[in-house]
Amino acid sequence: MFQFLKDRLLGWRKKASEVTEVVGDSGRRIPERKLGEVLAELEEALQEADVAQPVIEDVTAALKAELEGKRLTRALAFDEAVERALRDSVAKALAARPLDLVAYVKVHEKPVVLMFVGVNGTGKTTTIAKLAHLFQGLGLSVVLAAADTFRAGAIEQIEVHADRLGAKLIKHSAGADPAAVAFDAVEHARAKGRDVVLIDTAGRMQTNANLMDQMKKIQRVAKPHLTIFVGDALAGNDAVEQARSFHDAVGFDGAILTKIDADAKGGAALSITRTTGKPILFVCTGQEYGDLQPFDAKWMTDRLFGEPTKPAG
Repeated sequence: MFQFLKDRLLGWRKKASEVTEVVGDSGRRIPERKLGEVLAELEEALQEADVAQPVIEDVTAALKAELEGKRLTRALAFDEAVERALRDSVAKALAARPLDLVAYVKVHEKPVVLMFVGVNGTGKTTTIAKLAHLFQGLGLSVVLAAADTFRAGAIEQIEVHADRLGAKLIKHSAGADPAAVAFDAVEHARAKGRDVVLIDTAGRMQTNANLMDQMKKIQRVAKPHLTIFVGDALAGNDAVEQARSFHDAVGFDGAILTKIDADAKGGAALSITRTTGKPILFVCTGQEYGDLQPFDAKWMTDRLFGEPTKPAG
């Protein structure tokens, strides 16, 4: 994401005398004019990475506050100072009140009801299956609710996952009331003493008023303890707009980003957190059930700077 900027910084390092100015008998500092050039190039890099404008403003303001008039020594070169400040500002943009979903489910009164929202094509149903696999691995029983009744294919998709996982699936026929499916799933879990209910929902375009009314009805009927937004990391600013629309309409408590393994930009993670104030809970790092990792801000920051490492957990 920041490779363009980093390349420029390395070039400037070779010409430090042109980028910085002498302060006193020793040391140098970044003059205001050169800092302005750095901030302008940073803004360009962030825009190319599909970062939302409010996030860009936050990051550049934090970087300016950190570097303005900063004294540099030989131990802290120009490019190192900029990257350190940039990392700090990105980490702050990724910060939100954390939510440990696994810990929440473990201690909460059962059944814990989780509702998932997001548009079609983001990998929502597969993400639900990954979470079901995760919870089963912790010894928890899972009920899946096929509450996307508008597409017969959606019911079939989650049924395939339920069969593979050996999880109970509650479904109605295509075209049935999604809220009724969710209600029946919760009632089944209560009657049978199951631990977790995962509710899949329809994912037509987020601007569809009927869809949002449907989400609200499911919330009223099923009373989920948490609502989780699933977004496609490759969608960039579209994912941010989707998150904003769902959050404004029905609210959500956290987000999961899919296809993070193929995302070369990373703007969605920065922007969703800053735009909604809600944390990223997990990232999907592949197609297998085990390819679900707890979100780690340091890992994401390293990744944005072209230093991929495995997420924590």
